[in-house]
Amino acid sequence: MRIVSRAAALAVFCVSALSSPAAPPAAAREVVAFQGGTPGTIVVRTHERKLYLILGGGRALRYPVGVGKAGQQWSGTSYIDGKRIRPAWAPPPDIKRENPKLPDVIPGGSPRNPMGAAALTLVGGEYAIHGTNTPRSIGNFVSHGCIRMYNRDILDLYGRVRVGTPVIVTR
Repeated sequence: MRIVSRAAALAVFCVSALSSPAAPPAAAREVVAFQGGTPGTIVVRTHERKLYLILGGGRALRYPVGVGKAGQQWSGTSYIDGKRIRPAWAPPPDIKRENPKLPDVIPGGSPRNPMGAAALTLVGGEYAIHGTNTPRSIGNFVSHGCIRMYNRDILDLYGRVRVGTPVIVTR
């Protein structure tokens, strides 16, 4: 996906379904036991479809997420390199080919914008952790590699992390 901000354009390749928004269920994040890792690190376990923010003391904040479809998942370590609220989105060429009726840019805040309420962009420009306007997609294998969260959860995570936060994605 491409996130388009007023200051600069940033390529971030992922996709979300573009249906109308629906109210997300009650807050799904919770504090759970978690061993290992450095406090402040984000760990995404794609096979669980969960994102963990390590709190320390054997605890983490766990969020349900949507992850990459088969063949579009990735694993490895990255870092948050940008934080955007209500980012505009420009579909990259491969997604535009899949759906040629998509506009060149979908403004931030539009119910058709697959980035949702906020985005945490990752080093390399290919992926992001972002909200969604399709809450029923959370808990599924749905994206082109991005990590998708309920809008209220991405806003919560956004306030807890900073640029430079490590992100570890495992399958």
